[in-house]
Amino acid sequence: MNRSFYIIMAAQFFSSLADNALLIAAIALLAQLHAPAWMTPLLKLFFVLSYVVLAAFVGAFADSRPKGNVMFITNTIKFVGCVIMLFGSHPLLAYAIVGLGAAAYSPAKYGILTELLPPEKLVAANGWIEGLTVGSIILGTVLGGVLISSTVSESLLAWDMPSLETGIDTPAESAIMIIMMIYIIAALINLKIPDTGARYVAQKANPIELIKDFSVCFKTLWNDRLGQISLAVTTLFWGAGATLQFIVIKWAQVALHMNLSQGAILQAISAVGVAGGAVWAASRVPLRNSLNVLPYGIIMGLVVCVMAAYNSDMLPNTTIMTIGKMQVSLNLLPAYILLIIVGWLAGYFVVPMNALLQHRGHVLMSAGHSIAVQNFNENISVLMMLAIYSLLIWFDVPIAYVITGFGLAVSGLMWLVIKRHARNQAEYDSMHLIGEHKH
Repeated sequence: MNRSFYIIMAAQFFSSLADNALLIAAIALLAQLHAPAWMTPLLKLFFVLSYVVLAAFVGAFADSRPKGNVMFITNTIKFVGCVIMLFGSHPLLAYAIVGLGAAAYSPAKYGILTELLPPEKLVAANGWIEGLTVGSIILGTVLGGVLISSTVSESLLAWDMPSLETGIDTPAESAIMIIMMIYIIAALINLKIPDTGARYVAQKANPIELIKDFSVCFKTLWNDRLGQISLAVTTLFWGAGATLQFIVIKWAQVALHMNLSQGAILQAISAVGVAGGAVWAASRVPLRNSLNVLPYGIIMGLVVCVMAAYNSDMLPNTTIMTIGKMQVSLNLLPAYILLIIVGWLAGYFVVPMNALLQHRGHVLMSAGHSIAVQNFNENISVLMMLAIYSLLIWFDVPIAYVITGFGLAVSGLMWLVIKRHARNQAEYDSMHLIGEHKH
């Protein structure tokens, strides 16, 4: 990997770190406002809305100028969303503005990989990006939990500029202030990303024409035998992953008797597994064998179901390990192990699918447009799954039933994807055989 790739990784790390820390701070802000419980998953729903609504436009924007320039502009939009959240806007609206920046950031972040690297390096590059992104999710979620904890927030709130009243008076607000500084670091790194020299045909400005172009790209990827399978898997994965974030926080509260700060740290445990699975896939799975990992999606869904059967009262609350000030109890150890296994399986099967989808998209159309189609599909899935989860919480469905239904749905959908791939392969083999007979 060249130097430019590592600069992109650094920019992605800090931007994703801030995104995930901000989610925890926004949840704390909703609690501070005494918002109803069903509103919490709507944070993510508002965040991803821009990915769907602006899908036809962000690909063209990403391809209209050097990708580093695009990433700087979009990081600035995220910073503005933080400012608005800090100074009184409703967390849902402010987080939607951060999502607007993220939606435009994503095609540039992934599109630049296909400009910098040959196809044979895409799985490895995705493994590193995915591993680093998950690392930032871990640290960002932990950072958000730490920043809103009573000990750290009291120290931050006690630190004031002489003769200057900031108006920052709560743990959530002090956390957002620190997160804004991280976005500034990410934006400064964006300025160091070099121009790859890749240029695309002049992008259309007419919204109708852009929507038509997007629909052509959409159909092209879904009609491609390899593209449709990888797109189906990543669509399912990101919808499931976004929902699982909130399921883990609720599960931590109900089954493990944890508060939000502790639940945020527990949520990061699964991300450790995702990072491990992503790196393992990057080192073990070549692009040509990427579809061999599909069965791991079924296994992941079944392991999620096991979570529903566990609660912390099953084992004695005995401290077995102390790490710094944190005590690891015997009754929480199975929960940690389950979350790491779920994460590892998810990371292992999604990284090759991401790489395959990027390769097919780059072959069939431009980098920015293919990533925009991917984001559109993935975030439609996120919107649908979060809307269903919010409804289940609103109807007060027990979290154990929610988890079981979620795990079975993931396994069932992955089984259907595998059957579809087998049918595609049979059709391809049949056509190839007919071609040989003609010759």
